[in-house]
Amino acid sequence: MHPTVEFNPPMLNGVSASKVFLQDSLDAPPTVFAYLCTQFAHIAADEWQARFAKGLVYDAQGHQLSTESPFQANSHCFYYRFLAHEVHVPFQHQILFENEHFMVIDKPHFLTMSPTGQYVQETLLVRLKKQTGNEHLTPIHRLDRETAGVVLISKYVESRGLYQQMFATRQVQKTYHAIAAYKADLEFPLITRLRMEKGQPFYTMQVVNGEANSETAIQLLEHNKEWAKYELKPHTGKQHQLRVHLNHLGIPIQNDPFYPRIAHKAEDDFSAPLSLLAQHIQFIDPITQKSMNFSSRLELTL
Repeated sequence: MHPTVEFNPPMLNGVSASKVFLQDSLDAPPTVFAYLCTQFAHIAADEWQARFAKGLVYDAQGHQLSTESPFQANSHCFYYRFLAHEVHVPFQHQILFENEHFMVIDKPHFLTMSPTGQYVQETLLVRLKKQTGNEHLTPIHRLDRETAGVVLISKYVESRGLYQQMFATRQVQKTYHAIAAYKADLEFPLITRLRMEKGQPFYTMQVVNGEANSETAIQLLEHNKEWAKYELKPHTGKQHQLRVHLNHLGIPIQNDPFYPRIAHKAEDDFSAPLSLLAQHIQFIDPITQKSMNFSSRLELTL
C-alpha cells in the first residue's frame, strides 16, 4: 500500500492557495461548498460557486472539487482567491536590493501590500510573486496602501523569523518624510507620545486617555506659508501612527483620506496621493551582522 502524498498546490498567476481545515461537528454540512459558505459568510455564495466552476478548489490530494463534493471531516481543502474585477493600479514598484534572504522594494502609493477583499492581482505581493516565481515571498513588515516607500520582503521561510524579530524587538530604524500643514507655533524637534486605540469606523485609529503606547520623533525640514516637510522617526509601530500623531498636533498630512475626517475617493482616483513616504530604513542584518541602509528613490516636495 502506497503512502498518501499530500498535495502541494502550485502558485497560480502569482496567488498562493489558501488552506482550510474541515472541522468535524454535530451539524457538519453535506458538502465542502456549504462548509466554505458557512465559514466565510462574508464571501457571497455565488463567488464560491464561481471558484468551484473555475476549478480553483482542491481536496487534500489535489483533486478538483465541485459544489457537490461531499464534506470530509478532519481533512482539509485548498482554494485560490480571485476577483472578477479589480481596478488597475497604474504605478510600478522598484527592486532596490536583493540577496538570498530578502528583497527591498520601493512601493508606490495606492498599491496594497497583500491580497485583501478588494485587491488580489493588484497588490505588491502578487506582482512580486509573478515577477520572481517565488511563492514563498512574504512581507516582513507593512505599509498602508496609501503610503509609498521602502519595504522588506522575505524570500524564504527558513530565515523569515530572524527578520521579523528585528521589527518585533525594535531593532530597525525607520525614517519617514511627510508633507503636512505648517503651524508656526509648534517648536521642533519634538517627541509625541500618545495612547492609540481602534476608532470608528473600525479601520481608523483614535487618541484616548491613558498611558502612551505610541511614540514618534518629529523634525521640521522645510516649509512655506501653508505646508511643511517633516522627518518622522517612529519608535513604535501602531497602525496609522504617523498620520494620527500629526493630525493630533493640528498638522494633518496632505491628502489624508482618514484624518482629520473620512473622505472616501473612487477606487480609480489616483489624483492626490497621501504625502507620506517611508524614506529610509536601517538595521543590522541578523545573519551577516552587517549594517544595512536603504533609501527610497521617491521624493516628496512642497
